[in-house]
Amino acid sequence: MADGAVAEAGMDLSPGARRLVHVNGRVQPGEVVVIVTDPTMRRYADAVAAAARDAGADVTVCIIPMRNQDGQEPPSPVARAMAEADVIFSPVRISITHTRAMRAALEAGGRVCMMTAYTDAIMTSPALLETDFEAQAGVCRRLGAAFTEGKSVRLTSPRGTDLRFGIEGRVANVLTNIPEPGELAPVPDIEVNVVPVTGSAEGTLIFDASVPYLGIGILEEPIVCSVREGAIVEMTGGTQADFLREHLESFEDPHCFNVAELGVGLNPNARLTGEMLEDEGVMGTIHIGIGTSHTLGGEIVAPTHYDLLMWEPTIAVDCRVVQRDKQVLV
Repeated sequence: MADGAVAEAGMDLSPGARRLVHVNGRVQPGEVVVIVTDPTMRRYADAVAAAARDAGADVTVCIIPMRNQDGQEPPSPVARAMAEADVIFSPVRISITHTRAMRAALEAGGRVCMMTAYTDAIMTSPALLETDFEAQAGVCRRLGAAFTEGKSVRLTSPRGTDLRFGIEGRVANVLTNIPEPGELAPVPDIEVNVVPVTGSAEGTLIFDASVPYLGIGILEEPIVCSVREGAIVEMTGGTQADFLREHLESFEDPHCFNVAELGVGLNPNARLTGEMLEDEGVMGTIHIGIGTSHTLGGEIVAPTHYDLLMWEPTIAVDCRVVQRDKQVLV
């Protein structure tokens, strides 16, 4: 911990902040920028605020108490400020992404750059500083179109994953990280995700990459999940699996085990580190979100939303392979 503290004290965050403001947020003079942060993340908020002010924006920094859990709503005055913003940045320790306040901000046309659990490593990562987000936008949109136009998905992996679910009527979320009004950007994660039809997922999931939440990080051994009628009904593995399962059970809400999302990582510079916003963009991985699906276009509202990652996916939409390992085939 001491080494990390020294690194934080001397790290120059301004290049990353400028990329977030100019490349991802595309902040323009006169735009209203709202930065939602908590006391543990002020240095990231301050760096982004300085860059946004330099860009000529009208900047407000909202400091909220750290949330007790992912998905807990921000205070109502902050939610109102978010709904009136052109651009929102969210350097918070615990996620406010899957909240009604965020959904309302998006519906009002806000462009959102999520910075949940940011670290110096993310702020200075090639995934942020060196990625050509525009260059990846085309493949993102093509994969998104395949999901939106499809009716069913089969997901497999060399470890033994074999999951099927319906997607008819779902609209894919294309997260290029250069958001348009009403879009989220989990920078530097580039991904395309789709919500399964509620109750349709059936099969087996084997996660062997990471669970970048709750301090779990890179997996020491696989987490094996059995899925029935759209929910995880059994979760086994080592101590990390036990910890995650017991945490989810503690809410006493079966929606915590809802299969809420299939997300595909598409940032060529992202590396598996155990940090959420970089891990979920790693090419050659997919993640399955469990819990809330409402903010992604589904119906389920749960106390939590966590993503579990696996390597070397093969994804077939309506029996047509659209991704194999790192290669998108559309």
